Amino acid sequence: MAILVTGGAGFIGSNFVLDWLAQGFETVVNLDKLTYAGNLQNLASVAGNPAHLFVHGDFGDAALVARLLQKHQPRAVINFAAESHVDRSISGPGEFIQTNIVGTFTLLEAVRVYWGTQSEANKTAFRFLHVSTDEVYGSLAKTDAAFTETHRYEPNSPYSASKAASDHLVRAYHHTYGLPVLTTNCSNNYGPYHFPEKLIPLLIVNAQAGKPLPVYGDGQQIRDWLYVKDHCSAIRRVLEVGRVGQVYNVGGWNEKPNLDIVHTVCALLDELAPRLDGKPYTDQISFVADRPGHDQRYAIDARKIEQELGWKPAETFETGIRKTVQWYLDHPDWVANVQSGGYRDWVAQQYEKTKASA
Repeated sequence: MAILVTGGAGFIGSNFVLDWLAQGFETVVNLDKLTYAGNLQNLASVAGNPAHLFVHGDFGDAALVARLLQKHQPRAVINFAAESHVDRSISGPGEFIQTNIVGTFTLLEAVRVYWGTQSEANKTAFRFLHVSTDEVYGSLAKTDAAFTETHRYEPNSPYSASKAASDHLVRAYHHTYGLPVLTTNCSNNYGPYHFPEKLIPLLIVNAQAGKPLPVYGDGQQIRDWLYVKDHCSAIRRVLEVGRVGQVYNVGGWNEKPNLDIVHTVCALLDELAPRLDGKPYTDQISFVADRPGHDQRYAIDARKIEQELGWKPAETFETGIRKTVQWYLDHPDWVANVQSGGYRDWVAQQYEKTKASA
């Protein structure tokens, strides 16, 4: 048996693949286009593992996906593949429409055809799990109740709008064709292997380099923070026992203003890797013009997944953020390769030879 993972060289996807293989589950067929955020150095520890079959390709390539499905006969498809950075979606929305909407549609079509050829037993056991975001729900006021699975979709950026569209496609394929789907909507992830354009890794990398620590506006935008390995365990649980056709919100129960995150990271760096001049890293904080249309608050109500499936996060924000900062301090080569683009050379050396056997 096998599972097909799309986007398995990205931040969340690679953490999922590593955890899955570490627990000795089925073979992973890992399909990733390797855009700027897809980094096979994330998966260096499983480069020789026969249970990890990496395929360099686009989940929007219908012929490739169909061939992989027929060859490997996966019992599940987990879709992580997405363009995910809000700022990039504002400056270049076209790629987000193509990847998140058209790509998801193409994948669903290929999976629908594959699923239709299976035996009744295999059709019943099969799952398509779509990984999405809390940003599809829009923005909350400080006193509003947290997002539940029935909250109205009100996306406010090209990124969140494209993810909302993909969620709707997944739902439609269940209701129209009977495809056994599951959807998870997660809050802000953080942890190892996070590309340093997002807030927490950017803070760590810039602080170490003596660069400004940029904070949008007044820094009072509130997010719920979820340690990536907790997110991965939630996805495994939903895949295992989630009810077909259902949506599960996955959160960390950690609502914090962005400025608090900045101060927390600075305090940990002061402790773990103090500046040579003895000054605090908070001296590097720089307030910059706010993002256009910046959502004020996201908050996840994760009671459904806890009550129905028995899942809750293992990490508090305090334990998770300490592990995260320490990981970046312990992996300067990974950081340097990401910043220089050297990881692409590593990909060519390590994985070009696997293309022919995919």
